[in-house]
Amino acid sequence: MAPTLTFAVRKQNQCWFPPVKPTPYELKPLSDIDDQQFLRFQVPFYFAYPYSPSMDGRDPCQVIKTTLAQLLVHYYPFAGRLSEAPNKKLTVECTGEGVLFVEADADVKLQEISNKLQPPSPYSDLFLHEVPGLGEICHSPLMLIQVTRLSCGGFIFALRFNHTMTDALGFHQFLKAASEIARGAEAPSLLPIWERHLLNADDPPHVSFSHYEYNNIPATGSSSNSLNHLVNPPNKMIIQSFFFGPNEIFALRNHLPKSLRVVSSTFDILTATLWRCRTAALHLVPSEQVRVLCVVNGRNKFKPPLPEGHYGNVLAIPAAVSSVEDLCGNSLGYAVGLVRKAKLSVTKEYIKSVANLMVLEGKPLFQPVQAATYIVSDITKMGFQELDFGWGEPIYGGPAKIGGSLTFMATFFMPGQNSQGVKGVVVPVGLPPLAMEAFIVEVDKMIREVGMQESHDVSGALGPPII
Repeated sequence: MAPTLTFAVRKQNQCWFPPVKPTPYELKPLSDIDDQQFLRFQVPFYFAYPYSPSMDGRDPCQVIKTTLAQLLVHYYPFAGRLSEAPNKKLTVECTGEGVLFVEADADVKLQEISNKLQPPSPYSDLFLHEVPGLGEICHSPLMLIQVTRLSCGGFIFALRFNHTMTDALGFHQFLKAASEIARGAEAPSLLPIWERHLLNADDPPHVSFSHYEYNNIPATGSSSNSLNHLVNPPNKMIIQSFFFGPNEIFALRNHLPKSLRVVSSTFDILTATLWRCRTAALHLVPSEQVRVLCVVNGRNKFKPPLPEGHYGNVLAIPAAVSSVEDLCGNSLGYAVGLVRKAKLSVTKEYIKSVANLMVLEGKPLFQPVQAATYIVSDITKMGFQELDFGWGEPIYGGPAKIGGSLTFMATFFMPGQNSQGVKGVVVPVGLPPLAMEAFIVEVDKMIREVGMQESHDVSGALGPPII
């Protein structure tokens, strides 16, 4: 995406900074949930902070660098490097080498770009530092940071972190601890706990659930050929963000029977809606199997609970599966029911079964027919937009982009607002051009056609949810 405003970002003082104090040299194996193939990538986040008179004279680059050097004493595995054993087992070698830090300046004011920061942002690549070989997770930095000072006195704090080390909740724990230290605390209020063995496979391992999320879904010949045309080259993808506020959610909820309307969450309804509309927009073969993978936090599934402060990956990606004709031919309630069933299947035993599968099958990566698989993650309630490093809360805090190999098949729900200031859920979606046109029509139709027996007047309240 070409920037709508041109400005220069000057990078300087690239350096490695280690923990401020010596830390133990250790070999720390990741869990059998952590080192799955689909988590082996860097996740880009950034935070945009406006100028604050109370911080006048403080250099955000120095504040962030000093803060993280102190924090790495507690989170010292992030200062190490990953290595892989022949059985694909990942281990952190706690070398204390540190994380990569880049200091930068941009000749732009925050207010000039503030409405273009959420994905798809034309500016995200300017604020995210990239190094050669970043895709190789072993022997590479586990975190990369760029702090960019803006001409107005504000700044952008951007990070890439290795997903095998932590999930979104663990990453928020890390950043919340950083914000506490930046504001004067000597140590985090919640100390980190490693304890990754708690999510390892059983001995002997045994798979006790059907894990459709890791099954191969064969494409029919016609679907496969048409999809190759749609998704190649990948740079032909269009990324568009959609806004769902209270009115839009209300309209979608009213497609459901009363029994589902009461118990279904916003996540259930939006996931089912997007899965259904995406499938219809791609014009797949009616008999083809499609699935949506829901990223589910597993922390509340463990009894006794995991130690407070555990920051590893504690997640599952259960799959809701349907044929195209059943998904698109039935009401929204059918899709919502499948999504809810998949989510509710996640228990401690389910997560342990995933760990067992990883060991028995050699850490399989689901081999998705890209159109047949859709992955949805919800970060609306994680608090990324509340992280205060002394400059107050960010005007934007969350994922910097969707891209790479996941552009077509993954999305996330994040908090946001529309141009009228109405708060809701923002969902970036990546699709080929023709499919995006059809997807917009499908979503708009779902919102405007309130399909319940009860009539609710929402006319005039709803518009195209594109932002």
